[in-house]
Amino acid sequence: MAKTISWKALLIAASLTILLSACLPASPGEQNGGQTITLYGFSIMKESLEKDIIPTFKAKWKAERGQDVDFVTSYAGSETVTNQILQGVPAQVAILSIERDVDRLVEGKAVTHDWKSLPNGGIVNKTPFIILVRKGNPKGIKDFSDLAKPDVRIIHPDPVSSGGAQWSILAIYGSELKKSKAESGEFDQGRALTTLQAIWKNVIATPGSAREARTSFETGYGDALITYELDGLMMKQAGGAVDLVIPKATIFSEHPAVLIDRNVNAAQKPVVEAFLSYLWSDEAQKAFVKNHFRSVTNETFNSENKELAGIEQPFTVDMFGGWSRAYPDVIQNIFQAKVQSR
Repeated sequence: MAKTISWKALLIAASLTILLSACLPASPGEQNGGQTITLYGFSIMKESLEKDIIPTFKAKWKAERGQDVDFVTSYAGSETVTNQILQGVPAQVAILSIERDVDRLVEGKAVTHDWKSLPNGGIVNKTPFIILVRKGNPKGIKDFSDLAKPDVRIIHPDPVSSGGAQWSILAIYGSELKKSKAESGEFDQGRALTTLQAIWKNVIATPGSAREARTSFETGYGDALITYELDGLMMKQAGGAVDLVIPKATIFSEHPAVLIDRNVNAAQKPVVEAFLSYLWSDEAQKAFVKNHFRSVTNETFNSENKELAGIEQPFTVDMFGGWSRAYPDVIQNIFQAKVQSR
């Protein structure tokens, strides 16, 4: 015989259901009709994004659209971030150290659109590579070639996991090419190789990212660190007992931002695309400069940061034929085959 349920029992059950529903937290996509953007960036992007760009975009979107936007962020070496995305993490926007990592995302079908159709070919900011030394420069380091002195201990990020490490290798090797061309009219590849080999012999630690390398240097380990200018300025700004040495010739690293098509559905696309576009706005570019990056849209913005150094003989990855040539020609065939393996 079937049991009957009284109306009082039904009322109690309905009330409990309503109460439990009210206690459960809404997902970010449901709360106030809000959205969530998941952003993965290479290690040195954290401060400019977290302190200025993300909060300003959130306020701007709320004022214009009446909608809340939350951000989930993660930072690591550029190669590591790229591997994480290829392995399935839900990043919707990636800001990476090197263009080659975006090409890997395209090859892995995580990015399917023409990412170079974005402003400035997808490059969102840039910064030169410099040398960070102990206060007073006790080792007398004036240029990359001085790092080959036998008594210099160098901290250098790991080229396997860090895009910054690959930029550093191009900075050292390319610096000798650039100077030799200015002196003789020709690139002296033998001189560049010899200098890179001598410097690498003095490397005593290879942390996984540029930021980890900086942390290691901050603890007092090593005599010199090859790094992004902005990381050196941030360390000095924080009271670190360090000096910045500006090489005569050095590379400007250029950093791409990209939407990860695989992880963005139609409902999310407007806000994700809006955030990506915002990175090239005057507001965001000035925020990058405030945090010691260089603007790629307006060089006059860079004059607003008086701490940014003048570079006597600057160059970019284009000197090597772009990343499609720089990686096999320099990173693989020179550094891995003739320097790292020795």
